[in-house]
Amino acid sequence: MTRPGLRARVTAAFAVGALLLSALMALFSYDLTRRSLLDERERTAVRAAYYDAAVVRSGLDTGTPDVVAVLRSLDTGSARRPLLHLPDGWYARTADVGASSVPVELQRVVADGKPAVQRIRLDGQPVLLVGVPLPGALGYYELTSLREVEETFQVVGLALIAVAIMVAGAGAALGWYATRHSLRPLTAVADAAERIAAGDFATRLDPTTDPDLTRLSSSFNEMVDKLVHRIERDRRFAADVSHELRSPLQTLAAAASVLHRRREHQDERTATAAGLVADEVTRFQRLVDDLIQLARTEQPAHRETVDVLELARTVCRERSLPESLVAVEGDAPRLWWVDRRRFAQTLLNLVENAERYGGGPVAVRLGGRDGVGVLEVDDDGPGVPPGDREIIFDRFVRGRAAHDRAGTDGTGLGLALVAQHAAAHGGTAAVLDREPGARFRVELPGALR
Repeated sequence: MTRPGLRARVTAAFAVGALLLSALMALFSYDLTRRSLLDERERTAVRAAYYDAAVVRSGLDTGTPDVVAVLRSLDTGSARRPLLHLPDGWYARTADVGASSVPVELQRVVADGKPAVQRIRLDGQPVLLVGVPLPGALGYYELTSLREVEETFQVVGLALIAVAIMVAGAGAALGWYATRHSLRPLTAVADAAERIAAGDFATRLDPTTDPDLTRLSSSFNEMVDKLVHRIERDRRFAADVSHELRSPLQTLAAAASVLHRRREHQDERTATAAGLVADEVTRFQRLVDDLIQLARTEQPAHRETVDVLELARTVCRERSLPESLVAVEGDAPRLWWVDRRRFAQTLLNLVENAERYGGGPVAVRLGGRDGVGVLEVDDDGPGVPPGDREIIFDRFVRGRAAHDRAGTDGTGLGLALVAQHAAAHGGTAAVLDREPGARFRVELPGALR
């Protein structure tokens, strides 16, 4: 499973923390409210029960009273129901309450002359039962309905749950905002690193943006400076060595050319040696030219509007290939926003690669989608094994097809230059399956405008 990102984890932590805090506060508030309401209702019910018990006692002191009439004279409203327990039985105003409504244990406590209060459920409804001892009676009981209180508890509970959910959502929003703000410097570092990787070595971080990140910005800029200095030093070294080799190579090439032209005046062994020298000097010259091109690939791409169709036809003419090989797919435009020199070198290298190792190119296609220009070159060669499809774009690497052809004079830098030119445009180079042969594809983002 993919691990969530830092922003997601921090946001989730804020949300969980806010939910736990709000839940604790909600439980505390609910318990406090519940206790307060119940205590207040219990005190009110006890006072009312004692008052009604005094009224009943006055009524019973008249001699032979009508007990039911005495109970009906009580102003209890609909929330309280009186119940009187006399030696001759139980008396109530309504038939829905009776001896079964009072727990036996509570009856014993009241019969012993002690008042008692207990919360019970009667017919599924919460009831507060108050028992008051009376002289000449076994006890006076008053059942007070707690239904309204329980409904109040439900409303308060739902409100607290809603508040907890809203607080959790607010915590998540706060976490998202906090991480977005705190990760902004890291995003700037990542963006700068991507631009540097794409070849924009002038990118730097502003050390004055955040005082707390001055050290990070300064260290990053110092690292980039050292990296650019090393790259520039290596590039200059390769370019200087290549340029210094050109003069002696031209001399060697001229001498080898003279020896090769006069091979009919030489014995067989001398003529063979002269031919080998001429071939190796030619290969050496190609290697030096490729090294110079490779050194120049470190520079950023200079894009301009280029007629890639005409440029591709020109490359084919220079290689003595028919212009009919070049085709534009679909409604792809022929004008691309690319570096002319790099695009021409890329196409030339792919065509030469197909000639050396693929039996010659059979198609050159120019297409694109979603602003990405796509260049494809097909050949009818033996193809590229899956194990070689990544490494053939490395420097000085030659695939199995190149090793199988002893007569080829490749340097192992052609496809490396293709990959470097594609990377300078922010794109990629790859080789795909094709039956028969291979298909080399170069994708250049931003080429289609």
